[in-house]
Amino acid sequence: MSSVPQSRAPRPIEPAVVLIPAGWFHMGSEIGQDNERPLHRVWIDVFLLAACQVTNADYANFLGATSALPPPLWTDTNFNHPEQPVVAVSWFEAVKYCDWLSATSGRNYRLPTEAEWERAARGGLDGKLFPWGNDPPQSLPDYAQRWQSGPEPVARYTPNGYGVYDICDNVHEWCSDWFAAEYYSVSPERNPRGPATGQRRASRGGSWRHHIKVSRCAARSSIPPQFQYADYGFRVACDTE
Repeated sequence: MSSVPQSRAPRPIEPAVVLIPAGWFHMGSEIGQDNERPLHRVWIDVFLLAACQVTNADYANFLGATSALPPPLWTDTNFNHPEQPVVAVSWFEAVKYCDWLSATSGRNYRLPTEAEWERAARGGLDGKLFPWGNDPPQSLPDYAQRWQSGPEPVARYTPNGYGVYDICDNVHEWCSDWFAAEYYSVSPERNPRGPATGQRRASRGGSWRHHIKVSRCAARSSIPPQFQYADYGFRVACDTE
């Protein structure tokens, strides 16, 4: 199996996580896509979220400890820097990574729900378009020069108010939920976890390969869970108990 170049220092198995405090926030948007409506109030219990997207170096630990196959772009030089987010990982593979991390660490790692992801992305700025506020993405440092041929190494720029890096850019991030465009009209008020069944899994965040590279916090997306796309990665969540 070909391997990604390794970092000089040994890589910790568990990710650096930040605490996302319990609280209410307004989920969705009245100005976005139809599937972002209705704007509704949601309570999310406290949880932990990885500060960064899972990197190639992180994923190399998983591959080295299991019989899992590397993703399709594992040896592509546009995508295999150790600190780039791992890409072309299916939803099923992301779940297997979480299961392995849980078994290795003794803590309950998992994919975040859509609601948890949006709560974390907002960074305490309820009602704003982006993690930093309402200024357009073009106002970000180096925006015109970024994401030329693939995702960037993680954590190069300022995190949001909760300490989360790259939460609306770099790669789309898998969520745990099944996706339904009309789900917000029936979503429970507390800790929603998505519909019981579906054909597509929810994802969030912007993508290096899109014309609009940074998503709004409320923007939703989805693809079938078996797909392996060059702009899809993930980050892990963890329960506090």
